Amino acid sequence: MVWRYDGLGRLPGDRGALGVVYLAIMNLILFEPDELGLPLPKRDGRAVHLVKVLHKGAGDSFDAGVVEGLRGTGTVSAIRSNGDVDFSLDLDEEPRSPYPIRVAVGFPRPIQLRRLLRDLSNLGVEAIDLVGTELGEKSYQDTNLLTDGGARSALIEGAVQARDTRLPVLATYPNLSAWLDGAPWGQTPRALLAPDNVRPEAAFAALALPPATGPVVLALGSERGWSDRERKQLERGGFIRASMGERALRTETACVAAVVLALEKIGAFG
Repeated sequence: MVWRYDGLGRLPGDRGALGVVYLAIMNLILFEPDELGLPLPKRDGRAVHLVKVLHKGAGDSFDAGVVEGLRGTGTVSAIRSNGDVDFSLDLDEEPRSPYPIRVAVGFPRPIQLRRLLRDLSNLGVEAIDLVGTELGEKSYQDTNLLTDGGARSALIEGAVQARDTRLPVLATYPNLSAWLDGAPWGQTPRALLAPDNVRPEAAFAALALPPATGPVVLALGSERGWSDRERKQLERGGFIRASMGERALRTETACVAAVVLALEKIGAFG
């Protein structure tokens, strides 16, 4: 059975993940659609950033957007006596399309998962699938990040850094078989690649991707990699095992490296 994260995880008593994320670098102030017309509470991370970091006051503007919606300019209407911030939005820019890259990765440690979601969101991938693996720690699949808003906060942090309003679709699968059987990429993929330094069939950097419109699908194992049985499953599913060098990489490092290589292959860097 596939459990799909709908992005609506909330922390008890707060206004959602956006309200509890405080970023050292907040390049875009994001709002949920149901927050429009409401003031930002004084302790909301975005209010703190506007007032304490950017030193914004009544009449000052800031870069703003709505999650999965338009981008544009926000204006501080007033700062109330209790510290709450009233604002208005003038949004007229369409969000950029995500890159056609889907990343499946064996469940990492929760602390790694938070960083991984942030970084993959920052890179602009269209989807992230978390997969249970034979060699992975089973308890990692029970992480509270998927239910307490932590995963969404990490995705938002990456998007805000990139001045984007769109978040990757996030889903979980109990095992590799369920993911392969579900084929969530849905259309004819441009490439099916399994970055793997154990008995690779090719070097990732030397691969030439076909000129197609489908997504590049990347499958990476957990900390201990794929089992031999899982490698055979990937091979039967049409995946090419591609080496990224001789070094053993951390899960999040391997994911970021694979995505950057894929972005270069599809011409994302111009």
